[in-house]
Amino acid sequence: MTISFLRTIGLYLFIVAVVRIMGKRQVGELEPAELVVTIMISELASIPMQEPGVPLISGAVPILTLVILEVFFSYIEMKSKKLRRIMSGKPSILVHEGKILFNEMKKIRFNRDDLMEELRLAGCANIGDVQYAILETNGQMSVILKKDKSPATIKDINKIKGGKGKKK
Repeated sequence: MTISFLRTIGLYLFIVAVVRIMGKRQVGELEPAELVVTIMISELASIPMQEPGVPLISGAVPILTLVILEVFFSYIEMKSKKLRRIMSGKPSILVHEGKILFNEMKKIRFNRDDLMEELRLAGCANIGDVQYAILETNGQMSVILKKDKSPATIKDINKIKGGKGKKK
């Protein structure tokens, strides 16, 4: 029992270190390749944790191999747009000038209810107010409102005031 406890602590610390090497993304922001590596690491770590007869190194070597591959591919993806598209995909424009692009939604299997939910979460109740809604490669939705529906900025306020109120 004590050996299982200590092995679990050791593997936990090892996996935390390995995940830190991979990067600081949250689970919901993982690219597909990163998600696969994360799942594989958890599976590889569970084997030596559950089986005292399996040496810890039998779990550590494949985990380190995956991390090295992930770091290597991340570096190559920074340099190669083509590989980045293959590994991570590309963002999908789902709304353009207030109009839903149903062909794009069908291609990525994204339904209207999901789109409307994401728009509401972004603070947009009316699809006609949207200039662009883009589904990013990490699964998050970026919503860009039309100019007349965007919140006012300091620059906008200064224009209304005729340039008054600027600090010198």
